[in-house]
Amino acid sequence: MIASIMAIIAGLVLLSGLIGAVPAFGDILQRFAKWLGGFQGLIGIVAIVVGVLDLWSGTGLMLIFAGIVLGAGILQTLPAVGEELERLAKVLGSFQTIIGIVTLIVGIIGLF
Repeated sequence: MIASIMAIIAGLVLLSGLIGAVPAFGDILQRFAKWLGGFQGLIGIVAIVVGVLDLWSGTGLMLIFAGIVLGAGILQTLPAVGEELERLAKVLGSFQTIIGIVTLIVGIIGLF
């Protein structure tokens, strides 16, 4: 349940630029996603931790990917692996929309 909620939050933040195109309630979702974007680094780190704890599921794997993209600014400060994680975040960042859509869908499915 927590992993699903975290996946929805991470997916919304990753899609904050596109979520406004959703008919009917896109404006509300976009404002909420932009507000959550202020906590992007923190959400990324929490997503990685929850993803590692739920590693053997699709939700956990998507949370790790989303967390690396969202937490890139914080992860680059890690002494031993910061540069490698920053490069990985740049590669995954080019797939941000796809990762966001899949993470959001997996999170919504996980609630049911």
